[in-house]
Amino acid sequence: MSRESILTNAERHFLADARQATLATLDPDGLPRLVPICFVLGRADDVRGRPLLYTPVDEKPKVSPDPRNLARVRDLLVLPTAVVLVDQWDEDWSRLAWLRIYGRAEILEPQPHELEEHGRAVVALRAKYEQYKSQRLESRPIIRITLDRARGWGAID
Repeated sequence: MSRESILTNAERHFLADARQATLATLDPDGLPRLVPICFVLGRADDVRGRPLLYTPVDEKPKVSPDPRNLARVRDLLVLPTAVVLVDQWDEDWSRLAWLRIYGRAEILEPQPHELEEHGRAVVALRAKYEQYKSQRLESRPIIRITLDRARGWGAID
């Protein structure tokens, strides 16, 4: 699948402009695990030119203080398949829309071989979310999802 066919321009804007989404992973029993996320759409740095999405394991309160011990991170280390859903709700149902993206997730660590990409993701996340300016994202993992395909519906444009 070529990079142009993964996201249309309208879908790319819809995704980039969204403030929140829902990340789905599969737990060890094969059940979906859903968690709301903040994210940014990155440059097409994948070797095949596919779009990238970054979501941090930020400092909001979590079940575990160790970001690497969170269920979504553990899920992705076992099965790196991720689905992200962005939806747009409106009382005017002609303005309803959703975009579901499918991809392969990897955990970026602030380590030398990933430091440049990790740093670009931190800068982009801070530009989009004021709340991240006071968080220590430089020392925390970031989930990178390389988009394989997308499916949308409704008033995406």
